[in-house]
Amino acid sequence: MALQFDKLQGLIPAVVQDVETRKVLMLGFMNVEAYEKTKSEGLVTFFSRSKNRLWTKGETSGNFLEVVEIKEDCDEDTLLIYVKPTGPVCHTGADTCFDETNQGSQFLEHLAGIIKSRKSASADTSYTASLFAKGINKIAQKVGEEAVELVIEAKDDNKELFMGEAADLLFHYLILLEAKGYSLEEVLAVLRARHAAKAK
Repeated sequence: MALQFDKLQGLIPAVVQDVETRKVLMLGFMNVEAYEKTKSEGLVTFFSRSKNRLWTKGETSGNFLEVVEIKEDCDEDTLLIYVKPTGPVCHTGADTCFDETNQGSQFLEHLAGIIKSRKSASADTSYTASLFAKGINKIAQKVGEEAVELVIEAKDDNKELFMGEAADLLFHYLILLEAKGYSLEEVLAVLRARHAAKAK
């Protein structure tokens, strides 16, 4: 596929999206040089129409956009760029140029997808795969163990240990959901239904 830079006077629009949250961060334009520089250096570079030059996002603020993947659309005249932002994207200081908060809650969905991929992997390849190999009883036992450890840490005042145990519990809970064949979205649907019922 060859990008069609000639459709818009040598430029193509580039939609920039956070690879983890899937939040659209900004829209910019690239010419051939900006596109090649983005690919070679791994940082998003645009052609600035106001400055009439190449402009690497973050060159002034330090809030760069690290490239994870670049996709072309079906007409070969638009790019979708998945990135890891190193700070707020908008010049106003906002997370996005659309004045939206770019929170990482969608990371749970990303993590759940990784866990799902481990379900069919060899038990020798990862800790998660080894848990799946041991069966539902072992997985449920691990969730119980992590819950107890979280309760114990809750009685103390060490944030680092408490957060570590909270992360362990959440991780093993996602494994249990996958082992049972359920999704996090189904659990959220139950919570939404309860909330709606109480709001009536």
